[in-house]
Amino acid sequence: MDQTLSSSSAVLLIGHGTRRAAGVAEFQNLAHQLQQVLPDRTCLSAFLELVDPGIPQALEILRQQGFRHITALPALLMAAGHIKNDIPALLHNFQAEHPDVQITFGADLGIHPNLLQVARERIESIEADFGLGYDRRDTLLMVIGRGGSDPDANSNISKITRILWEGMGFGWAETAYTAVALPLMADALERTHRLGFKQTIVFPYLLFTGRLIEQVQATVADYQSRHPDVRALMAPYLNAHPLIVATFVERLAEAERGAAHMNCQFCPYRTPIVGREDWQGAPQTAD
Repeated sequence: MDQTLSSSSAVLLIGHGTRRAAGVAEFQNLAHQLQQVLPDRTCLSAFLELVDPGIPQALEILRQQGFRHITALPALLMAAGHIKNDIPALLHNFQAEHPDVQITFGADLGIHPNLLQVARERIESIEADFGLGYDRRDTLLMVIGRGGSDPDANSNISKITRILWEGMGFGWAETAYTAVALPLMADALERTHRLGFKQTIVFPYLLFTGRLIEQVQATVADYQSRHPDVRALMAPYLNAHPLIVATFVERLAEAERGAAHMNCQFCPYRTPIVGREDWQGAPQTAD
């Protein structure tokens, strides 16, 4: 990382935002950890929606502090609509209004070995609850993604499932989503129940607590109540972890040396993708 740029450039960590105070606190904790490993940088947090400060507000705070180079890092797992449309549009609009400010946008966390290691730790942390005789080969792993309309982001969750399945040796694994994308987790649990596994681990591949985590918890509890012959447990979500902080530092370095790239080969806004052909060339707007 260029030391001249580092000393004069602020870091803006952008979260999605949630009405749950616990989720905001978890995000702020991660932001604090990032600031600790970047003691010579000014780091500020912002939110896309629901929580203040919003992105334009935070950018203005940094501009008033004298920063003319700002590196914006999205605290989001996958590059979908928020990273491909909403956040870039807000950053572009601010920079257009303040041409003296240069904003660099970092990549999503994506599929990264660090995050896969955290996922493994979260899954392993719940396995002892199954007691003696537990065997992964007799256990089904279900990885839950947020779900959205972007097929590239959805497919990345499936890839994560596959890596965890093969790497950890579960008897079977499935991918499901909280909304929009199929299969939804309640339907997926019912379908996989027919496979006959007596143990199921549901792992929400989500960063922080909030409405979606509550939804996963409720769905697992409902499934368990209807199928007392099966033991279903929810593993902890990702949350703050030194390896996640290290990944943000890596994304920061990539952005500031001009090497932050998204998977444009499968971006429906750039190239025709099956079922999303009408997205190609659609304008970026902040909803």
